[in-house]
Amino acid sequence: MKTSAEFREQEKPPASPRANGPGRLGHARGRGPDALRGGAAGPGRVSTGELRERKMASHGPGSLTTLVRWAAALLLALGVERALALPEICTQCPGSVQNLSKVALYCKTTRELMLHARCCLNQKGTILGLDLQNCSLEDPGPNFHQAYTTVIIDLQANPLKGDLANTFHGFTQLQTLILPQDVNCPGGINAWNTITSYIDNQICQGQKNLCNNTGNPEMCPENGSCVPDGPGLLQCVCADGFHGYKCMRQGSFSLLMFFGILGSTTLSISILLWGTQRRKAKTS
Repeated sequence: MKTSAEFREQEKPPASPRANGPGRLGHARGRGPDALRGGAAGPGRVSTGELRERKMASHGPGSLTTLVRWAAALLLALGVERALALPEICTQCPGSVQNLSKVALYCKTTRELMLHARCCLNQKGTILGLDLQNCSLEDPGPNFHQAYTTVIIDLQANPLKGDLANTFHGFTQLQTLILPQDVNCPGGINAWNTITSYIDNQICQGQKNLCNNTGNPEMCPENGSCVPDGPGLLQCVCADGFHGYKCMRQGSFSLLMFFGILGSTTLSISILLWGTQRRKAKTS
């Protein structure tokens, strides 16, 4: 017979498994979601924190270095393209501007100007200085008019021949012109404020506006105005609404009438020649 104590022992429920035993769900619950996938430090596993660190590292110093390299390559390509696009007059003579030349001094003392080959350019590529000294030139060449925007030109130490009076058409901004000692300044003393002669060169300084210095105020017609066109040069320009000989015709030039007359004349001559040739063909 069992005692009451033994009956009470049998009625006790079986003990539940330990919450933290190996292989139990409670063990995984205490470690969080990473533990269910084999643990944060398990082989071949990457935690959420490590993924964030890798994403941050992809935007770190390595990517910045790549951007800097790309920017440097782009600037280099633009510089090469600009060098290749220089006007022909800048590369007409081999070599570069001498450091002690007046063109180099002008370019270095003026902001936002740079030296390329034989030219001094602004940021837009406009030629403001041209140094063609000692280039064995007998004349400035066919590309010389590309430098009509220059402020200073150096042509000394060249065997220049002929008169340079008509060479500087349109050089209205030119203020300093350095020539060989035996070559006269274009326009003479009337076109420059000062002309200074040295042993090896001659410097023409300060271009005058002949429209202000001319003694004949009526040199241009009534409907025209005087405009400077370079050292010792000027031209008369018709006022708005006037054209023709001595700016005497008023109104715009009729292109329709001009081409109409030209077309009808050409057609008449063509018919006449065709008829003449046809008669000769019949007689023969």
